[in-house]
Amino acid sequence: MDSYQVRKFEFKLEEIYNKTEWLQYELPLNEFIAKFPIEYKDGVAQRPEPPEDFDLDRDTRLAVLVAFRESFS
Repeated sequence: MDSYQVRKFEFKLEEIYNKTEWLQYELPLNEFIAKFPIEYKDGVAQRPEPPEDFDLDRDTRLAVLVAFRESFS
């Protein structure tokens, strides 16, 4: 587990949160970040699944996937 990569992903999630106005009204930043925990399988970070208890629009979901790819590539 690389803490630098995890922190980079969290930073990118924070950027997404700050650019997406409706998210700021729906939940606090720390809850948004907590919706995308990083899980590892055989030492490799697995792509985060969409949260089951919170609906994301397509653009936000894609932005999260891009942030993951940029952080863990």
